[in-house]
Amino acid sequence: MPETQPPALLKKPHIWCFSTYFAEGFPFSIIRSVSTVFFRDRGVSLEAVGLTTFFGLPWILKFFWGPLVDEFASKRRWLLAMQTTLAVLLGAAAFLVPLPAAPRLVAILFFAGAFVAATHDIAIDGYYLAALDKSEQTKFLGYRVMAYRVAMLTGTGVIVTIGTAFSWAAAFLAAGLLLGLLAATHSLFLPECETEQHSFKDMFGLFARSRVLLNIGLAVSLVAVIYFFFNSALYRGWEKAAPVLKELNFPRAIGLGLLLGLALMAAFRKQLAARLTRDPESFYGRAFLTFMDQEKIGLVLAFIILVRSGEFMVSSMVSAFAVDLGIKNHYGWIAGGIGLPASIAGALIGGWAISRFGLKRVIWPFLLAQNLTNVAYMLLAKGLAHYLAANTGAVQPAFIGAGNLALAAGVHGFDQFASGLGTAVLTTYLMRICKMEFKAAHFAIGSGLMSLGGVVAGVSSGFIASWLGYSGMFLVSFLISVPAMILLFWVPRD
Repeated sequence: MPETQPPALLKKPHIWCFSTYFAEGFPFSIIRSVSTVFFRDRGVSLEAVGLTTFFGLPWILKFFWGPLVDEFASKRRWLLAMQTTLAVLLGAAAFLVPLPAAPRLVAILFFAGAFVAATHDIAIDGYYLAALDKSEQTKFLGYRVMAYRVAMLTGTGVIVTIGTAFSWAAAFLAAGLLLGLLAATHSLFLPECETEQHSFKDMFGLFARSRVLLNIGLAVSLVAVIYFFFNSALYRGWEKAAPVLKELNFPRAIGLGLLLGLALMAAFRKQLAARLTRDPESFYGRAFLTFMDQEKIGLVLAFIILVRSGEFMVSSMVSAFAVDLGIKNHYGWIAGGIGLPASIAGALIGGWAISRFGLKRVIWPFLLAQNLTNVAYMLLAKGLAHYLAANTGAVQPAFIGAGNLALAAGVHGFDQFASGLGTAVLTTYLMRICKMEFKAAHFAIGSGLMSLGGVVAGVSSGFIASWLGYSGMFLVSFLISVPAMILLFWVPRD
C-alpha cells in the first residue's frame, strides 16, 4: 500500500467504481460508436462504415495478452498507463480532422487506440475483481454498469453533439481532455489493491527472450499474410469464380481461426495441461487451460460467442441509421436526454434483480428484452422507409415530423433500457466463470469471445443494410440472436 492514503471518501467503491468504469466505457464509445457518425458525416460509404467493426478486433484478441496484466505490475499501474495513452491519441485525432485525408488517418489512429483501450478494459475489470469480494461485486454490479452506460452515452450524446454542431476537432479534443482529467484524478486518489508479482521491467525482459519474440513475430506475420491474401488479386479472382467466397473476409477468417484454436484446446486440454503444468513458470498457458477446464465448456463457448451478435450488428449501424433518417442533429439530445436515464434505470434494475432473484431466474427474460430492441428498430425503419429514401445523402434532410421523432426517441430509449438489463446479466455471468488466480485474464477471455460474434456480425452489417435496407438488416440481427437464447437452456447458470 502507498504511504500516503487518499481520503476515506475517495477510497470508497462508490467513487472509484464509477470513475474507472466511466473511463472504460468512454473510449469504447468514441472508437466504436462516435467514429461511425464522424465517418458517415464526412461522406464515407455504408460499406466502409460497416468495416469500422475492424476496430473491435482488439477486444476479441485481448485474451492473448490478458495474462500479462495478471502477472506483471499492478492493475492500477496498467490502468493509469493506458488512460494516459488514450488521452494523447484522442488529442492527436483532433489535430488530424482538418486534413483532407482525415477519415483514413483517424481510422488508422483509432485502430491503434483500440488495442490500448482493450488493454485498459482488462486492467479495470481485473482491478474491480481484485479490490472487491464476491458479495461486493454483486452489490456494485448495477452501479458499474450504470457508469459504463453513462460513459457510452456521453460519447454518443455529448461528443457527437459537439462534433455535429461545432466541429469534430473540438469533439475529439474534448474527449482527450476528459480522459486526461480522469487519468490525473486516478493517479492521485485511486487506492492500490494488490502487491505486484513482477514489474513492467520484468515483462519487457520476457519479451526480450528470443523464443517470445519469435512467437510474437510468427503471430504477426500470420495475421499479415491472411490480411494481404484476402486483399490480393488472386483471392478476388476466386471470388468471381465462387461468389460465396465474398462472405469469407479477413475478420471472419481471424474469427474462424480463433474458434478452431479454442476447439482444439477444448479437445486436447488434458494433454496440454499435463505438459504445461510441468513448467511452474507457465502462467500464460495455465491462464487459458484453467478457463477451458469448466463444465460443458463447449456450450459455454458457443453461448458466449453468439449471445451479443445481434446487439453488435445493431450498434454498428444505428448511428448511420440516424444520419440517413435525417435526425443527426437530434441524435445528441435523444441519446443524452432519453437514452441516458433509460440506460441508468436498466442497469440499476438489472443489478437489483440479480441480487434479489439470482442470475439463473433473470438472465433469459433480460436477454429476450435486449434482443427485442432489434425488432423495434426493424419496425421503425419499415415505417419510415420513405424518409430514409429521401434523406440518405441529402444536404438538407427533410424533417420527419414531431410524432415520428418521438417514436424514434422511444425506440432508442427502449434499446438503452434493455441494453442495461442485458449488460448486467452478461457481466455477472462472465464474473461467475472467472477463477480468482487469473481474474483479469479470464474476464478478458470471456469478454473477448463475447465480442467475437459481434465483429463477424458487425462487419457484415453495412453490406446487409445496402442489400436488404435497414429494416432487413435489423430483422437479420434479431434472427442471429435466437440461437444463444436457445442455448441458454443447457448452459450452466448457477
